[in-house]
Amino acid sequence: MILVYTHKITPRLRYVFKHIFTRVLQIPVDFTTTIEEFIAHNGLKMTYSKAPLGNEFFIRSNELLFEQGVNDLEINIFHWDEVPCFFNTGSKSSLPFDIFAASFYLISRYEEYLPHVRDTYERFTAEQSVAFKYRFLEKPVIDIWAYKLLENIQKKFPDYEYKSREYKYISTIDVDNAYAYKHKSLVRTFGGFIKDFFGLKLRTFWDRFIVITNIRKDPYNTFDKILVLKKQYNAATIFFFLVADYTTFDTNVSAAKNKFRLLIKTVADYAKVGLHPSYFSMKDESLLKKEKERLEAITNTPMEKSRQHYLRFSLPETYQNLIDLEIKEDYSMGYASHVGFRASTCTPFYFYDLDFEIQTPLKVVPFALMDTTLNDYMGLTPRQSLGKIRELKNEVRAVNGTFVTLFHNESLSNYLRWKGWSKVYESMLKIGID
Repeated sequence: MILVYTHKITPRLRYVFKHIFTRVLQIPVDFTTTIEEFIAHNGLKMTYSKAPLGNEFFIRSNELLFEQGVNDLEINIFHWDEVPCFFNTGSKSSLPFDIFAASFYLISRYEEYLPHVRDTYERFTAEQSVAFKYRFLEKPVIDIWAYKLLENIQKKFPDYEYKSREYKYISTIDVDNAYAYKHKSLVRTFGGFIKDFFGLKLRTFWDRFIVITNIRKDPYNTFDKILVLKKQYNAATIFFFLVADYTTFDTNVSAAKNKFRLLIKTVADYAKVGLHPSYFSMKDESLLKKEKERLEAITNTPMEKSRQHYLRFSLPETYQNLIDLEIKEDYSMGYASHVGFRASTCTPFYFYDLDFEIQTPLKVVPFALMDTTLNDYMGLTPRQSLGKIRELKNEVRAVNGTFVTLFHNESLSNYLRWKGWSKVYESMLKIGID
């Protein structure tokens, strides 16, 4: 255990110290405001305050962890051994910056509470983030900082026995459209034919016909392939199913269709299943509740995992609604337009609610990349994408973090815009579990 002396113990301080020490470095942590208790402690210890007590391991504290609410803070980036950091501490500090305040700023998504311009889908954009502006979005800097902190603590306490955490890989699959053409309503099917015909999309017109008449398998029905690969590579896999009512943005097969319900039940027998809340659920708790109950009725199990459709979430409202509905894990923490680490960590963490100044029970599992980001937003080829996947995995592996990827069942189809991508998923599994 490491004992931390500080002049004031706050919820923010407890939260971020536990993330860095307990979850990243595997070191239990406790706190004291009593000098005598701190001096009497014989094990690992450090001071986090404005001035050291003596010659101990000391980090000069920024005010952020002792404040409440959200203020417009000045962020001045500098480099420490080529690693970007901010909140300078001065010469007396054992580290040149306040690692805990900087980590809290990033992991709490502090900047997303500040005024910002949202994109077409009402999302906070990568381009507005500190990580993107200063080019460290593709690095889990909180984890990198934590390991550099450990190196410095080890110099002070070389006899302490340190434990290392294990690297993990999780493959996640979003099911926005279980089928391209099958099991749609008569109105949607007929409308599809009309649209293809008058849009001169003869290829999709023909494909729609041969799939509906059972001449060929639906191209998006790649679930057997995914489950076979899951078993072959022993890859932890989670499917997030969209079971919303039909809208412009929610175009999956109706959850009332028996074939779709059977698909969900079958997948749930072999892999973990979570909810993919609809486009308009971002601030609508009643809609979220309706969809959660719908999926629970199909699987006959409580839904405890979730990822927002279109990655549409607003802090803190969306997360507060998930907590109210007893969702335990959210997998939405990432950007659509850029790969990387939205919260600057590759370690699952608990959502800190800046409105109420508390650590919540909602575990946030950040993902590093998405197939549509690589293909649609970044315009990478399958080969280039594998290179980017390998780069991100290596960043996570270097800090023994959790590497989470997001693909869709349709990206394994080798169909239309996914031409040439059918083998990318398997190659990614090999990279991920290596």
